[in-house]
Formats: sequence, structure tokens, C-alpha cells
Amino acid sequence: YRKHEWDKHGTCAATIEVLNSQKKYFGKALELYQHIDLNGHLLKAGIKPSSSYYKMTAIKEALRGFYGVTPKIQCLPPEEGEEAQTIGQIEICFTKELQLVNCVELEGESNPVQAHFKLGTSELSVCNDTLPTYYPSEVQ
Repeated sequence: YRKHEWDKHGTCAATIEVLNSQKKYFGKALELYQHIDLNGHLLKAGIKPSSSYYKMTAIKEALRGFYGVTPKIQCLPPEEGEEAQTIGQIEICFTKELQLVNCVELEGESNPVQAHFKLGTSELSVCNDTLPTYYPSEVQ
């Protein structure tokens, strides 16, 4: 997994001095992860991993309120016979200078630096704003 992440994202990051080795790259990723404290911020907004459902718009607004930027949130669609989607991945995006930036503005760029927090799954898609949303404890 680590080799894959380095080959995919790290080689782009290697042009930046603070990220130009595997050790620096993953060390900085951990530092940013702790600094971002995603679960802690969501808890402060009353959004906790649980069996109750949340509105996607409330989750987005809470994160925008804390970070001042729009993250990219991806979900697993509802299982058959269920109504709720499940958050599978939340991406917080940074510029090469490691400033927070809206993820949506980066769609067309070839090399945004992204912090990936994900459940290892391939069927993720952009979350539906109108569906009830389940926030599982495995999301990082």
C-alpha cells in the first residue's frame, strides 16, 4: 500500500523539498492528519460515528466551518432495500505549499496534493446531498 501511495502521489510531491523522500512524505501526511483531526472536529459539531443518520449538507457545512474549504466526500451508495448512503472517504486537499484549498477547484489540475482518508473500497462515488448519511467508525 505504501509503495502504491508513494508511486502515485509521492513522485509528484518529490518536487517539493519538505516532501522529497518517502520518510518526509509519509511523516508529513501523518502530521497533517493529526493536525486536521477530522473525527475530533466532527464530534465537536455533534456528528459522531453511530447508528443514527446525518444530513450530508450538515456534515459538509461542519467541515467547511472548521477548515474554511470544501472537502471531497465520497460515499458507498445505499445497499438494496436501504435508504442511507455510507461515508467511505473524506479528502482534504492542499496546495503544494501545504495550504488548505477547496477540493472542487482542483478537479481540472493534474497534480493536487491530497490527503486521503479512506476505507479500502472501489465503489465510492460522490455523496448524494439528499440521502440520509451513515458515518461509520472506520472512516479516517
